[in-house]
Amino acid sequence: MTPSSHAHAPDHAHVPDHAHVPDHAHTAALSPPPTHPRRWTALALICVAQFMLILDVTVVNVALPRMAADLGLARTSLTWVVTAYTLCFGGLMLLGGRLADALGARRTLLAGLALFTAASLVSGLATSGPMLIGGRIAQGVGAALLSPAALSLVTTSFHGAERAKALGVWAAIGGTGSAVGVLLGGALTDGPGWPWVFYVNVPVGLALLAALPSVVPPRAPQAARGLDAPGALLVTAATGSLIYGLVQAGETGWTSASALLPLLGSLLLYGTFAAVERASRAPLMDLRMFTRRPVLAGSFLMLVATALLISFFFLGSVQLQHLSGFSALRTGLVFLPVAVTTAVGAHLGSRLVGSLGPRACATGGMAIAVLGCLPPALVTPGSNPWTTLMPALSVASLGLGAVFVTATTTALGLIDPHEAGLASGIVNTFHEVGGSIGVALVSTTAATSLSTGPHPPTTTGFTAAFTLCAATAATAALTAPALIPRGKPRPTAGPHAH
Repeated sequence: MTPSSHAHAPDHAHVPDHAHVPDHAHTAALSPPPTHPRRWTALALICVAQFMLILDVTVVNVALPRMAADLGLARTSLTWVVTAYTLCFGGLMLLGGRLADALGARRTLLAGLALFTAASLVSGLATSGPMLIGGRIAQGVGAALLSPAALSLVTTSFHGAERAKALGVWAAIGGTGSAVGVLLGGALTDGPGWPWVFYVNVPVGLALLAALPSVVPPRAPQAARGLDAPGALLVTAATGSLIYGLVQAGETGWTSASALLPLLGSLLLYGTFAAVERASRAPLMDLRMFTRRPVLAGSFLMLVATALLISFFFLGSVQLQHLSGFSALRTGLVFLPVAVTTAVGAHLGSRLVGSLGPRACATGGMAIAVLGCLPPALVTPGSNPWTTLMPALSVASLGLGAVFVTATTTALGLIDPHEAGLASGIVNTFHEVGGSIGVALVSTTAATSLSTGPHPPTTTGFTAAFTLCAATAATAALTAPALIPRGKPRPTAGPHAH
């Protein structure tokens, strides 16, 4: 979903944990594992499937104003079009990884791809807000099945130096996916229409479903530790209740029953989730991992960085098309540098985090994000976007790109290697959930500017929302030095998260 990289790794499928050989094969440990002759073809097809999942975050943002006009979507529905996908993607991703172990990675991959493809068709055919949101929910469930199974296949199909190359290809998909997404979303919305941002997935998905079985070798399922479906449903419901309460606050106020009850309900559901996880023999998420400062720090940084970045796409798309009168294609062009600078920031961060340490990289990255958020918070939103909004958000995204890498290297490089898989799953979950919470918060803060009524939108909501982004980034910059432990991370074997 996001531009720095999009490598979903479930708690048991990250490279350090998931690349082990079965117990019965230890006697043959001296001989290299067998490799599939069509593994590189399989990698290319799997990467195309993962590319679609990333595309469906940024490609939708640019099309939001046209969707709202054609389907009569209010601000609340428009917010759910974005958050429903990332909510189900993140909330069910660890469960998807467990299913890949229990049922087999290839079978789970194909099931997720089939669901995602069918849901894309439903979303494109949508004639109402509920139908579109339902399609987005199904897309998120399909993505939660597909992505961890796909990474599992990549890590088990390659060995030695080949694995590093394969994972490098996988990690590079994120930056290109977000950049292509903003351009493709604008071109399709201005061309054949917004439904085609979903329809484009259908022929690609069908072609992959036909080709993948012949190039991805079947593997015996691993011994499942337990699926913990109640845990997955509870954490997803809790986050959904939180987002609903945040969105409703923009309509009825923070003290209204329609906002307070879902917010209190989310706390109750999170508490129930924690109790279920502590009692489970095979918990979906080992909550003891949050007692490890590196994991806590990495999760916090990933949550904030993703919330800010996805909020930029959401707010900017509506502002450019409603206030500045930009077409969807021109909006995509404005956001292209934002996507590119995020990838550049991730590249710089990966080089600097080893020499400067994660504390300096996280603090510096968030400080740069603050500087980028200030112009849209202080300058009138109607000003020339090419000289205000685009350069400002590009600067902010440069800093956030470095934070993405720092978040993952902190969580994985400052803990014991045998815990890296668990940490990876947690950080990736916070990535998806962060996007949902961020969009909900800025949507409520900018409610007056996102109104779809007959009166022209005001500018005060956009200003308030970007001010909130600047304050959030500043808080993270001040918190990072105290939260991140001292030391420099050890190199990790897998791709960084998103």
